[in-house]
Amino acid sequence: MKKEILMKVSIFAILALVVTLFTTPVWAAKTLRITLQLPIKHHLGANLIDFKEQVERESGGSLEVKIYPSAQLYKDKEVPQAVSSGAIEMGVASLSQFAGTIPAVDLFYVPFLLPSYDKVVKATQYDSPIRSRIDAEILKTGARTLWWQAYGGVVLLSKDHAVKMPEDLKGLKVRVFGKMLGEFAKAVGAAPTVMSGSKQFLAYQRGTVDAGMTGITAVKPRKLDQVMDYATITNHADIEFLVLINDKVWQGLSDKEQKVLVTAARKVEKELRGKIQSLEADALVYAKAHMKVTELNSDQIAAWQKATQSVEKIYINNSGPLGAELIKAAKEL
Repeated sequence: MKKEILMKVSIFAILALVVTLFTTPVWAAKTLRITLQLPIKHHLGANLIDFKEQVERESGGSLEVKIYPSAQLYKDKEVPQAVSSGAIEMGVASLSQFAGTIPAVDLFYVPFLLPSYDKVVKATQYDSPIRSRIDAEILKTGARTLWWQAYGGVVLLSKDHAVKMPEDLKGLKVRVFGKMLGEFAKAVGAAPTVMSGSKQFLAYQRGTVDAGMTGITAVKPRKLDQVMDYATITNHADIEFLVLINDKVWQGLSDKEQKVLVTAARKVEKELRGKIQSLEADALVYAKAHMKVTELNSDQIAAWQKATQSVEKIYINNSGPLGAELIKAAKEL
């Protein structure tokens, strides 16, 4: 009896093993989750979708990319730590979120340092002396930069009156998203409040702040025109976002998979950088249809430059030798 029972158990075990071997795939796709604080309809979201499609196609199914938009998983300020710790494989964060550990990244928020599209393009090329140094510093945190996402220039939003001259911001509470943008606000007598992009709508609606800095492309997807009446095109700073991957996750990928990611990243980065001007132009058309928009003339810009020229010195003092090196490189572009 015991022998019969043992034989039956053995047969069932063998059958179970055979079923498992024939029903379980030899490999399973590696999943790369990406956290994004913006809506998927924003151009950064569309850029990620293009990346996802190319990676999944070119990897032959060995890589799967899942996008979590609108800060479902992490707020902007939480992304660098989440990626570097391995809590999530990938994430999108504004460059300014690294300013706490790498103050020099605030170079792009030094007022009017990179006043043209051409200079921004040169500064953000993957092999430029500016970007390569910044990427190298970020890698030390455990997060590897896959590509930079062009977001556009900074604009000022206000509710009660248009902001045309530096004195128009005096005494106002202003939403900012970087230390140097905060220094910009202080230089003209305003009180800066650091706030993630996802909190802007409620802050403007409730009057937590009187004005704010953001990109013109954020107005429509974040519905900021519903809570702010005026927009001023200052373009005093350039907003850059980074797509990051945990370095240990990166090291765990095959050479082929790494190549697939790099190729896709370079492609979608180039595409977005090439169309950011048209995206901003379309966003400006929308803003003009829903808000009162001021485009500063040369005299007004000169007044802003004069009022905020102290910020460059503050940046160098705050960021040390690396900051001084990057300032020099930016001026040589």
